Amino acid sequence: MATSSVSKGCFVFKPSAKKKKKTLSLESYFVQGCEDAESSETRFRLCQELWDKIKTDTEVLQDELNRKILDSLLDFTRKCSSTRQNSDWASQMRASEIPTAALMLGVNIPDHDMTFQSLSDMLKQSVSPHVASVQAKECGALKHLMKKVLERLMDTVVVVDDEDEEENVETSPRVHRSVHCSLGILCDWYAARTKKSATGTPGKKRSSQVRDEQQQPPVVIIFKDLEGFNPRVLQDFILICSQYIDRLPLTFIFGIATSPSTIQHMLPHSVSSLLCIELFQSLSCMQHLATVIDKLILTSHIAFKLNGKVMQVLIGVFLYHDFSVRNFIKGLQLALLEHFHSQPLSVLCCKKKKALFNVTQLSKPNLDRIRQLPSFKRYVEKQEAQEQVNLMTDDSHLKEVCQQLIKDLHKYHKNYYPILRCLHTLTSSLPRYPLGKQIRELHLICLANNVWENEDYQSAMKLVKMLAKGELVSLLQKCVEILQLSKSKKMKNALVQLEELLARFKQLDTATEMTTTVEASIASPIKNLRKKTDLFQLQKTLLEMNESRRAKRLSPFENLRNEALEFIDNLVKSHLSPPESQPLYEVCYYSSSATVRRHLNATPRTSIQAALSNPYHYLQNDSLKSEDGTVSNAAPDICIAYKLHLECGRLINLYDWLEAYSTVVLAAEGNDPDSEHFGKVDEVKHARFIRAVSELEFLGFIKSTKQKTDHVARLTWGGC
Repeated sequence: MATSSVSKGCFVFKPSAKKKKKTLSLESYFVQGCEDAESSETRFRLCQELWDKIKTDTEVLQDELNRKILDSLLDFTRKCSSTRQNSDWASQMRASEIPTAALMLGVNIPDHDMTFQSLSDMLKQSVSPHVASVQAKECGALKHLMKKVLERLMDTVVVVDDEDEEENVETSPRVHRSVHCSLGILCDWYAARTKKSATGTPGKKRSSQVRDEQQQPPVVIIFKDLEGFNPRVLQDFILICSQYIDRLPLTFIFGIATSPSTIQHMLPHSVSSLLCIELFQSLSCMQHLATVIDKLILTSHIAFKLNGKVMQVLIGVFLYHDFSVRNFIKGLQLALLEHFHSQPLSVLCCKKKKALFNVTQLSKPNLDRIRQLPSFKRYVEKQEAQEQVNLMTDDSHLKEVCQQLIKDLHKYHKNYYPILRCLHTLTSSLPRYPLGKQIRELHLICLANNVWENEDYQSAMKLVKMLAKGELVSLLQKCVEILQLSKSKKMKNALVQLEELLARFKQLDTATEMTTTVEASIASPIKNLRKKTDLFQLQKTLLEMNESRRAKRLSPFENLRNEALEFIDNLVKSHLSPPESQPLYEVCYYSSSATVRRHLNATPRTSIQAALSNPYHYLQNDSLKSEDGTVSNAAPDICIAYKLHLECGRLINLYDWLEAYSTVVLAAEGNDPDSEHFGKVDEVKHARFIRAVSELEFLGFIKSTKQKTDHVARLTWGGC
């Protein structure tokens, strides 16, 4: 007798290993989109070299800037660990508290990850292998916080409740067993680990302090973003940890972005009294930015440069968005990539020897591009008639001239930055900072126009003349130290002259000469002013005083001071001209501030409206092409609903909207408009329409209204 099975089964097919997706590499994208395909590979290689150099220099700079605060934190954790081993009464009293470092990092949140990563690595290398870092977004409840801490310390799966145990064990191939979420389990694990490390390292006898520190390393828990944690969760966690402090040498590190008072606001006194808090202040983001600009931008070692407008965009994004130095560097790298991608002549933006070699390899189209550069046209106009003809017709002669111009451009940068620093040294300490307090402000002024024609420069030089001898000599000595770092011939000559001026300053003894001269010329008029009260006589006396001051012979100090300032002024006029005055400056300077602003200052509403109005712009599907103002029948449902809602007023009738949507969709399916069923809405189309309306509501284009139950209110007006 034939039988048939009526049983049902569910079969699970494990997916195969993920196939490697074929993604377009940066090099392929760079080469495909370049204007000059012949030099694209060379430009990409140069861009990659500069990119790597900027990245390496940034990492070294970050380590140097954070080294002081990180070393202080390491000393703090070591000190807390050794304090627990002491037997005196004060140490025992402090041992009942949890040592806590409140690390003030500032509001530049994107930069914190790099700091905490460096801190975690250094703690594991030199203090303790037991370090766990947690973030607020993954610790919404106490059990989640406890779970993350135990998992990262014990490197195992932690079960929060019984129903998740089987799932965690099966989905984690790296661990064979799981443990329950409890600090008692952590204490047992820590005791076993410290006992094992103590008995497993036989050898020479060590001092008791070193042995105790190695046998009982602290357990460090880092809270990266303290402000983001639920205060109740944090309070409960601290209360629980305080019960195990005698068995577990805990140490907390709080990452704080705003103010130390955050701890008082989040933790009541009954909880904060369980912590022994010490405050640590990191370098401010403004100081960090100033150092980055000084080391990466205001240097002749990197050939790539930014013009004034691009610099203002990057600094504006930093000051008005996130204070993130990391994002500032990303903007710098973006400008670097855009420059080498869009400028065919960027093959000359490299070190001098390589640039001179690349000049000889320039193709005919690139030579024609050089002739079209505005800076080169200005250079040609200043030449004699025959030279102009040779530059515009003879390619070999043009290459020779370009080599010399590239050399001059590199010399310009070598002379520009030392003089810029000297001028900033002289003017940054003046009242009201006429040329800016930061060197980047002075740099922007120099990029815009001739700085010596600026009224602020002239007022600054007048204020410098009013400085005392000691202050002026001190500032000039700093200028000498700056020039000593330069290897340029012109800077060495300037250094010699400035040292001679300083030597003459030191030989002067102007104190007695100045006092006697001033007393002799001013004492008698002052006495006359006190005697005479007549208005005519007072005016006459004041005029005589003014004439006497004009005719007064300058003292040796004043003569030497004027000579020194005139020397500085000549250096400024010789070396701080704007880069636009240099021929071929376009090969090194990136000037498209609009492109950088468009990439960094994202406008999500404009992008969303563009995608909904013209889906072909992103999807590149020929069936989505349509004339302006029309709706493509093949467009996604949300695009059709969006275009139809643009034709409505403030309130939209949902039924009318559904009817219009159904008409467009049926036309896309090729149904006959004269048929009986045309225009009828089935369940599928109804569901698709509801989903499209829900997505528009989620994006913020519409909202429900209480005025009419079958209507929605429109929230946006105007096109892209």
